[in-house]
This record gives sequence, structure tokens and C-alpha cells, in this order.
Amino acid sequence: MADLIVKAAVKEALEDKNVASDFYDALDEEVEELLDDAARRAEANGRKTVQPRDL
Repeated sequence: MADLIVKAAVKEALEDKNVASDFYDALDEEVEELLDDAARRAEANGRKTVQPRDL
């Protein structure tokens, strides 16, 4: 799957913190899992549209 996060945005959000290079890969994996779970919930509820409540 493509990168789901924008590294520059993550760095900006963490302001003055240093960010380890492998943090981005781990965060991307977490986001992918979150999206997969949300898609499954939507499907389980008979919807194709993923909504905030699926998070």
C-alpha cells in the first residue's frame, strides 16, 4: 500500500520533537490498520461509505 501519512505534516504536528526515521513506517502501519478496521465496520453495517463512527 502507498504511504498514508505525510512526513512533513507529522514533523510539523510534533513541533520541536525529534522524529526517528522508523517512526513514520510504524505510524503508517497503524493508520493502515485503523482504515482496514473502519472499512470492515462499515461493511458489517451494510455500508460502502466509511463514516467517522467506524473509527
